[in-house]
Amino acid sequence: MHTVLTAIVFLPLIGALIAGLLGTKVFKGLGRDADVYGEHQVHAHGTNGHGHDDDRGHHGHYDGPKWPMYVTTALLCICAILSWYVFLGFLHEARVEKVELLRWINSGALSANWVIRVDTLTAVMLVVVNTVSALVHIYSLGYMSHDEHQPRFFAYLSLFTFAMLMLVTADNLVQMFFGWEGVGLASYLLIGFWYTRDTANAAAMKAFIVNRVGDFGFALGIFGCFVAFQTVDFDTMFAAAPGVAGKPMQFLAWQPDTLTVLCLLLFMGAMGKSAQFLLHTWLPDAMEGPTPVSALIHAATMVTAGVFMVARLSPMFELAPHAKDFVVIIGAVTAFFAASVGLVQNDIKRVIAYSTCSQLGYMFVALGVGAYGAGVFHLFTHAFFKALLFLGSGSVIHAMSGEQDMRKMGGLAPLIKITFVMMIIGNLALTGFPFTAGYFSKDAIIESSFAAHWGFAFWALIIAACFTSFYSWRLAFMTFNGAPRADRETMEHVHESPNVMLFPLYVLAIGALCAGFVFKDYFIGHDYKEFWGTSLANGEVMHEMHDVPGWVVWSPFVAMVVGFVVAWIFYIRDTSIPKRLAAQHEPLYRFLLNKWYFDEVYNAIFVRPTMWLGRFLWKKGDGFLIDGFGPDGVSHVVTDITRGVVRLQTGYLYHYAFAMMIGVAALISWFMFGGAH
Repeated sequence: MHTVLTAIVFLPLIGALIAGLLGTKVFKGLGRDADVYGEHQVHAHGTNGHGHDDDRGHHGHYDGPKWPMYVTTALLCICAILSWYVFLGFLHEARVEKVELLRWINSGALSANWVIRVDTLTAVMLVVVNTVSALVHIYSLGYMSHDEHQPRFFAYLSLFTFAMLMLVTADNLVQMFFGWEGVGLASYLLIGFWYTRDTANAAAMKAFIVNRVGDFGFALGIFGCFVAFQTVDFDTMFAAAPGVAGKPMQFLAWQPDTLTVLCLLLFMGAMGKSAQFLLHTWLPDAMEGPTPVSALIHAATMVTAGVFMVARLSPMFELAPHAKDFVVIIGAVTAFFAASVGLVQNDIKRVIAYSTCSQLGYMFVALGVGAYGAGVFHLFTHAFFKALLFLGSGSVIHAMSGEQDMRKMGGLAPLIKITFVMMIIGNLALTGFPFTAGYFSKDAIIESSFAAHWGFAFWALIIAACFTSFYSWRLAFMTFNGAPRADRETMEHVHESPNVMLFPLYVLAIGALCAGFVFKDYFIGHDYKEFWGTSLANGEVMHEMHDVPGWVVWSPFVAMVVGFVVAWIFYIRDTSIPKRLAAQHEPLYRFLLNKWYFDEVYNAIFVRPTMWLGRFLWKKGDGFLIDGFGPDGVSHVVTDITRGVVRLQTGYLYHYAFAMMIGVAALISWFMFGGAH
């Protein structure tokens, strides 16, 4: 088993190194690669005639080696198979497996060894991460088949997977932080993969900087845990947490509860990584990366890291009720906020991105009310149908020659029938249609919020469920139904994706339909304690959620039906209604279309003042003050003095004789008058 666990973690790293180091070296065109890509491809394919320059991997030309992408894909497929083998071994026997790799940090009382820790929670995450990553690699074989930077893309993709695996197999907070930052680095590289585009660079920087805000809180939380427990090892911290519960800590003039402060700081990191309200602004812009990257970020890696971290630290959160309340509030607000913004977005990938943000809010509500199994269950099922939706949207974009605006689509169902069916399956699972994956996991979260007496969260999630159904079917109707709204040339080139891109959709569709029904008894059934073992804290709400009133059980279904009916009326029966409503309620429409103006507010409060301060310190502080009166100023003074002295060196004898006479006269005068005193 130890060999299997080590292989699961390090095979993606091996693939990343092989593709990244060897794959690019044997590419003979490497020297001219950037120029060709930067000039020819952007101008030739940058807009595709539709004002969009996204997803150009299938429009370029690649004459380099194909083996790097095959090697990385094969290694990820092996990891996925091994992950399912490990997971199935945990279904009937909850235990903890540890593989100590090396002694890492030993400094005084601080000790952090590099250990692969696998329990039920980790086994679930291994399946999610490696299954989705393997399918994304396979999908990319077709989607990125003509991109000129294939070795670099597949190297980044495998590096992303390795960083996430390091995170979920961590045995202490420092090791988790290593994987945490590795995921942030890989996301930066992949979001800005098409580095010749200013929008891609800006989106990558935005994701990186916003996550640094959350990571600052996470780092403070790690420091605080070491101060409180004298260790960063999970098992030791969890064992000591009950003794710290209720005890205050000294911070300036305040004495807040120790565990509450620690959990809030750690959750701040989760807010950034999982794009929760206030730190969510990077997630929609992450769409600037290729579509396979979007699927990996939104379904299995980056955004699920925060959910996993809170679940892993559930024994601490369970002893900090005020911190749990904060998690519920942030999760409920995020679910409602993101769903409301998704109602009016027109970019097909952006709609799905806000859907991810909203679903993450559901997961945090579950964690906050103590239904940890339900939260992780939704993470598990969500990975299948969200990856399906993103890869399906990539298939649509591929068919539409790079077009992403749903207002320029329509009438695609007869032309790309398989993609249409796959997207409908994803929609059904996302909206919680009975007996699909989302039906079991999302409804469990809504029921648990009611059982925990969180009326605010319950109604926020119900409204979000209605909004989710509306924008999901709005996307389907605008994209696949009605009359075509694209130009004739684009419609003539609409075609189904190749089999290498469709195969991952088939697998994900099976997961979207069956994952909930097959695994519900393990994740949230009456025997969930035996399944989870010690990997999650045992919240009593997991029992109480099965005894809620009947109207609570039916409410998510009613919300789903209402959303579907309204979307059908707006976009099938009478397509003029949305325009009339937007005109009648223009301030509200603009408010939602501009994402509650968060970007504008943050630009006014943080970005512009920071830019002004930076320019001021550069021009006045560095240029005028430091350089002017420091090294540069001194050098200028010396130069000026030297230049003046040089003028005295004329080379004429009579000038030197005259200077000598003045000197002699001055010397005699000093002796005559100075000596008199």
